[in-house]
Amino acid sequence: MKQRKEGFKGNKADLPSKLCQTCARTMTWRKAWAKNWAEVKYCSDACRQNKSNPKKISTTSNAFEK
Repeated sequence: MKQRKEGFKGNKADLPSKLCQTCARTMTWRKAWAKNWAEVKYCSDACRQNKSNPKKISTTSNAFEK
């Protein structure tokens, strides 16, 4: 039987996350970003191309309120 390494056990709720600087969507850590997670700023190529037009992130208001 193969022994498993310590670390990620399959519970994705425990992975780190951050907000995209353009669209304010939550990005969850990916293995592809492991080497440069500190430098990751955008969730997609589209957001990277539109980085001059960031959406304002409001932490005080609820997006569903009218």
